[in-house]
Parts: sequence; C-alpha cells; structure tokens
Amino acid sequence: MSRLFKIEIAESEEELKKRLQTANLGNQKEKLIMLWWLKSGQVKEQQEIGKRLARNSSTVTRWLQKYRTDGLSGLLEIKKAPGAKRKIDDAAMPTAVNYAALEEELKTGKGFSSYGAIVEWLKKEHGQDIEYATVYAWVRYRLGAKLKVPRPQSHNQDEKLVSEFKKNSESFLIV
Repeated sequence: MSRLFKIEIAESEEELKKRLQTANLGNQKEKLIMLWWLKSGQVKEQQEIGKRLARNSSTVTRWLQKYRTDGLSGLLEIKKAPGAKRKIDDAAMPTAVNYAALEEELKTGKGFSSYGAIVEWLKKEHGQDIEYATVYAWVRYRLGAKLKVPRPQSHNQDEKLVSEFKKNSESFLIV
C-alpha cells in the first residue's frame, strides 16, 4: 500500500462538479475528476487515482505538482506547439501590394486559367517564387476565389440551334 499524501484543493466540490460538466476536452475532464475525487474524499492514494484513470502514477504526480504550483488554471492550460513558420504571412502575402494586386487580378473578367498560372504570374510580375499548394490555399481559402474557366465550345456550333434549344429547355424546367 502506498503512502498517503496531502494536498489542499482550493475549489469547492460543487465548483469542480460544475467545471467537470462544462469541460469539453477529455484531458481536462480527467484532471477535474482527479481533483473532485480528492476533494470529496473518494480517493486517498495516488496509485488509486492512476488505476481509476488508467494513467501512470507519475502522470498523476506531475498533474498534482502542476496544481500545487499554478492552481486550477495552470493545470487545465492547454499548450499548443508553435508549428512551422509560415512561408507567407498575412502581412507579406506576397507583400501587401502583391496581395491587393492578386485580388484585383482575380476580380477582373480575364482572371487566371489555373493556379499554376497564378504561380507564374507572381514569379513574373512580383519576383516571388511561391509553391503551388501555398498559392492554392491562399486563393481558395483566404481570398475565397474559385478559378472559373468556361467550357470549350465548338467553332462549328450553329447559334440559331443553340438559342432554340435554350428557349425549348426553359419550358421543361420543373418549378
């Protein structure tokens, strides 16, 4: 049997229960359950907490140490890795002037026929060598633009037959 440990839980049982009901993340719920068990006196040993939560006792020790030093907010804090540095940040997408120029170019009727054409345009006009995937993500998701290219039409197409077809097809539309 492991030795007993002492820890003072500053929050009330009701407060811990309320926070437990509103917690969204499983990791936070485990930590709140641990504190609630300790506050309500259901658990007396760290090993028992570890067994109930299916966690190693060293994890429970680390959580309790974090609670002792930083309190409940420190225990429930979620740290996020910074990740890789963006190749194009908001301020310099492909520089503020290029960003506006790209947006204006997309709005014109002429536009671009492909994302590869945008990559070439940025390289030629603004001297920036940006990867296809980056340009695609910026144009598609940040600017919200879609490249629209009309379907090819035959040069042998009869205009009278096309207009007659359009007139007749409107009468078949189900409303």
